[in-house]
Amino acid sequence: MPFYRMRQRFKREYAWEVSSSTINDWFVAVCTLLRPLYDHMREKILESGYIQADESHIKVQDNKKEKTTHRGFQWVYHGVEEKLILFHYRKGRGKHGPKEFLRDYQGWLQVDGYGVYDKIGAQKGIDLMGCHVHVRRKFYEAKEYDQKRAKHALEVYRQLYDIETQCRNMSSEQRHEYRNEHSRPILEGFKKWLDEEAVRVLPKSPMGNAIRYAIRQWHKTIRVLEDGRLEMDNNLVENKIRPLALGRKNYLFAGSHDAAQRIAMMYSFFATCKANEVNPYEWLKVTLDKIPDHPVNRLNELLPTKIAIKEESA
Repeated sequence: MPFYRMRQRFKREYAWEVSSSTINDWFVAVCTLLRPLYDHMREKILESGYIQADESHIKVQDNKKEKTTHRGFQWVYHGVEEKLILFHYRKGRGKHGPKEFLRDYQGWLQVDGYGVYDKIGAQKGIDLMGCHVHVRRKFYEAKEYDQKRAKHALEVYRQLYDIETQCRNMSSEQRHEYRNEHSRPILEGFKKWLDEEAVRVLPKSPMGNAIRYAIRQWHKTIRVLEDGRLEMDNNLVENKIRPLALGRKNYLFAGSHDAAQRIAMMYSFFATCKANEVNPYEWLKVTLDKIPDHPVNRLNELLPTKIAIKEESA
C-alpha cells in the first residue's frame, strides 16, 4: 500500500493525520532492523544447491530528472527445498545483478530462456536447467496458426505433466527413476519430432519460433531427468512475482533506488511467509520484538517458517 493511502486510512479510521515522511521513517527503521535477517536468508538460499530465478521490472523515481522514472528490476531467487524467496533489486536487467548475487553459488539454477542466464550458467559449479512451461507456452501461442503441430506438442506436455502428477509425492530418488522410465521415452520422441519439423515450417512463423526455441533450450530442459529434486518448470518462482505486479498497480513506482531495495526486503519476507503458510502479521510482530537483542548466530530461528511460528505459539 502506498504511503498516501496509509495516510488517508489513518485519517479516516483514527482521525490521525501523519506525514508521509514519518511513515517513511518507520519503514526505513523496520528494514534496518530486518536487514541482518534478509542477509541471512540470502546465505541460506545460496547454500541450498537448487535455486529458481526470474526477474520483473519496477518503476523507480529518478531524482535527477523531475517527473521521470527509471526502469529497475527485481531479481527473484527461490530456494526450492528451503521454501525461501529473496527479491534483490538492481538498476538494470543485465548480467551484473545475478552474476554478483550468484558469484559463490554451487548447484542447480533453473531459469527461462533469457540469454543473461546462459552467461551465468557458464560459471564453474553452476548447473543450468531450463523451464518446460516456457517451451509449452510457445506452442500454445502458435496453435492459432498451426493447429496440427501445436496439438501434438501440447499433447506431449499433457502426458509429461500427468507423469509429474503421479510422481509428485515420491522421494527425489524415486522420482528420478520414475521420470527416466516414463518421461524419457516421451521426451526423446519429442526431440526427434522437433528436429524433423524444424525443416518443414517457415522459420519466422509462430510455429517456427516455437520449434526453434524448444530446440535451443533442449540441452537445459532435458536435464530434468538428471535429478529427482528438479521441477519441470519455473512456475514456483513465477508465482512469487505476481504480488509485485499487484504492487506496481498500487504504488506505481518506488521513491528511490534505496526504497526499491527496501521493497525487495519486505517482498522477500512476506513471499516466504506465504510459501510456508505463515501469517505475515504474526511473524513480523514476533520478529520485530525479538530481533534487536537476538544473537546473530541464531537468526535461523527467526526465518519465516512454520517451525519458527509454531515454537513461538507454544
